[in-house]
Amino acid sequence: MTNLNFRGQSGFVALISVIIITILLVIISVSISTTSFFSRFNVADGEYKKRSSELAEACVDAALLKLAQDPSYAGGESIAVGSDSCQVVSVSSTATQYTVKTKALFPQGTAYQAVTNLQVTVDSSSFSIISWQELPTL
Repeated sequence: MTNLNFRGQSGFVALISVIIITILLVIISVSISTTSFFSRFNVADGEYKKRSSELAEACVDAALLKLAQDPSYAGGESIAVGSDSCQVVSVSSTATQYTVKTKALFPQGTAYQAVTNLQVTVDSSSFSIISWQELPTL
Protein backbone atom coordinates (compact mmCIF):
# COMPACT_ATOMS: atom_id res chain seq x y z
CA MET A 1 0.00 0.00 0.00
CA THR A 2 1.33 3.43 -0.88
CA ASN A 3 1.34 6.31 1.48
CA LEU A 4 -0.57 9.28 0.09
CA ASN A 5 0.77 12.72 0.94
CA PHE A 6 -1.93 15.40 1.15
CA ARG A 7 0.16 18.07 2.87
CA GLY A 8 0.81 20.00 -0.35
CA GLN A 9 -2.93 20.08 -1.25
CA SER A 10 -4.39 21.45 1.96
CA GLY A 11 -6.08 24.46 0.27
CA PHE A 12 -7.35 22.59 -2.82
CA VAL A 13 -10.85 21.89 -1.42
CA ALA A 14 -11.25 25.46 -0.22
CA LEU A 15 -10.12 26.87 -3.59
CA ILE A 16 -12.52 24.67 -5.58
CA SER A 17 -15.36 25.61 -3.19
CA VAL A 18 -14.67 29.33 -3.67
CA ILE A 19 -14.63 28.93 -7.46
CA ILE A 20 -17.95 27.04 -7.48
CA ILE A 21 -19.62 29.58 -5.16
CA THR A 22 -18.33 32.46 -7.30
CA ILE A 23 -19.69 30.89 -10.49
CA LEU A 24 -23.10 30.37 -8.85
CA LEU A 25 -23.21 33.98 -7.63
CA VAL A 26 -22.32 35.29 -11.09
CA ILE A 27 -25.06 33.17 -12.70
CA ILE A 28 -27.65 34.39 -10.18
CA SER A 29 -26.59 38.02 -10.62
CA VAL A 30 -26.78 37.85 -14.41
CA SER A 31 -30.22 36.22 -14.39
CA ILE A 32 -31.63 38.81 -11.96
CA SER A 33 -30.20 41.75 -13.92
CA THR A 34 -31.56 40.51 -17.27
CA THR A 35 -34.99 39.94 -15.72
CA SER A 36 -35.14 43.51 -14.45
CA PHE A 37 -33.77 44.82 -17.74
CA PHE A 38 -36.52 43.13 -19.78
CA SER A 39 -39.25 44.07 -17.31
CA ARG A 40 -38.48 47.70 -18.11
CA PHE A 41 -39.63 47.05 -21.68
CA ASN A 42 -42.89 45.54 -20.42
CA VAL A 43 -43.60 48.71 -18.45
CA ALA A 44 -42.82 50.84 -21.51
CA ASP A 45 -45.14 48.68 -23.68
CA GLY A 46 -47.99 49.24 -21.25
CA GLU A 47 -47.42 52.98 -21.13
CA TYR A 48 -47.21 53.25 -24.93
CA LYS A 49 -50.47 51.33 -25.36
CA LYS A 50 -52.22 53.49 -22.78
CA ARG A 51 -51.10 56.68 -24.51
CA SER A 52 -52.08 55.45 -28.00
CA SER A 53 -55.49 54.41 -26.67
CA GLU A 54 -56.04 57.83 -25.12
CA LEU A 55 -55.04 59.52 -28.38
CA ALA A 56 -57.50 57.39 -30.37
CA GLU A 57 -60.27 58.22 -27.88
CA ALA A 58 -59.45 61.93 -28.24
CA CYS A 59 -59.88 61.57 -32.00
CA VAL A 60 -63.28 59.93 -31.48
CA ASP A 61 -64.34 62.88 -29.30
CA ALA A 62 -63.11 65.38 -31.90
CA ALA A 63 -64.90 63.53 -34.71
CA LEU A 64 -68.17 63.44 -32.73
CA LEU A 65 -67.91 67.19 -32.11
CA LYS A 66 -67.36 67.83 -35.82
CA LEU A 67 -70.29 65.54 -36.66
CA ALA A 68 -72.55 67.51 -34.30
CA GLN A 69 -71.47 70.72 -36.05
CA ASP A 70 -71.63 69.31 -39.60
CA PRO A 71 -73.56 66.06 -40.27
CA SER A 72 -71.72 65.62 -43.59
CA TYR A 73 -68.28 65.38 -41.92
CA ALA A 74 -66.40 62.45 -43.48
CA GLY A 75 -63.11 62.33 -41.54
CA GLY A 76 -59.85 61.61 -43.33
CA GLU A 77 -57.80 64.09 -41.33
CA SER A 78 -55.16 64.25 -38.65
CA ILE A 79 -56.06 65.87 -35.32
CA ALA A 80 -53.41 67.51 -33.10
CA VAL A 81 -53.67 66.52 -29.44
CA GLY A 82 -51.04 68.48 -27.56
CA SER A 83 -47.67 67.57 -29.04
CA ASP A 84 -49.06 64.30 -30.47
CA SER A 85 -51.64 63.57 -33.16
CA CYS A 86 -54.16 60.95 -34.20
CA GLN A 87 -56.18 60.26 -37.33
CA VAL A 88 -59.89 60.22 -37.99
CA VAL A 89 -59.66 57.58 -40.70
CA SER A 90 -63.28 57.67 -41.80
CA VAL A 91 -66.81 58.58 -40.77
CA SER A 92 -69.63 56.68 -42.44
CA SER A 93 -73.34 57.04 -41.88
CA THR A 94 -76.60 55.20 -42.31
CA ALA A 95 -80.09 56.53 -41.71
CA THR A 96 -79.85 56.05 -37.94
CA GLN A 97 -76.17 55.89 -36.98
CA TYR A 98 -72.63 57.09 -37.59
CA THR A 99 -69.53 54.87 -37.58
CA VAL A 100 -66.27 56.62 -36.69
CA LYS A 101 -62.89 54.93 -37.25
CA THR A 102 -59.78 56.40 -35.64
CA LYS A 103 -56.13 55.42 -35.41
CA ALA A 104 -53.36 56.52 -33.07
CA LEU A 105 -49.64 55.68 -32.83
CA PHE A 106 -47.45 56.34 -29.81
CA PRO A 107 -44.64 57.34 -29.71
CA GLN A 108 -44.65 58.88 -33.13
CA GLY A 109 -41.53 58.95 -35.27
CA THR A 110 -39.89 55.90 -33.68
CA ALA A 111 -39.37 52.38 -34.96
CA TYR A 112 -41.33 50.77 -32.12
CA GLN A 113 -44.89 52.07 -31.61
CA ALA A 114 -48.10 51.04 -29.91
CA VAL A 115 -51.12 51.24 -32.24
CA THR A 116 -54.78 51.66 -31.33
CA ASN A 117 -57.53 51.34 -33.96
CA LEU A 118 -61.01 52.25 -32.72
CA GLN A 119 -64.39 51.84 -34.35
CA VAL A 120 -67.23 53.64 -32.59
CA THR A 121 -70.88 53.52 -33.64
CA VAL A 122 -73.20 56.23 -32.36
CA ASP A 123 -76.88 57.02 -32.76
CA SER A 124 -77.23 59.85 -35.30
CA SER A 125 -80.00 61.68 -33.42
CA SER A 126 -78.84 61.52 -29.79
CA PHE A 127 -75.09 60.79 -30.27
CA SER A 128 -75.37 58.01 -27.69
CA ILE A 129 -72.77 55.29 -28.12
CA ILE A 130 -74.07 52.04 -29.60
CA SER A 131 -70.74 50.19 -29.78
CA TRP A 132 -67.10 50.91 -29.00
CA GLN A 133 -64.49 48.40 -30.07
CA GLU A 134 -60.78 48.17 -30.76
CA LEU A 135 -59.89 46.53 -34.06
CA PRO A 136 -56.60 44.83 -35.00
CA THR A 137 -56.50 46.76 -38.30
CA LEU A 138 -58.58 49.35 -40.10
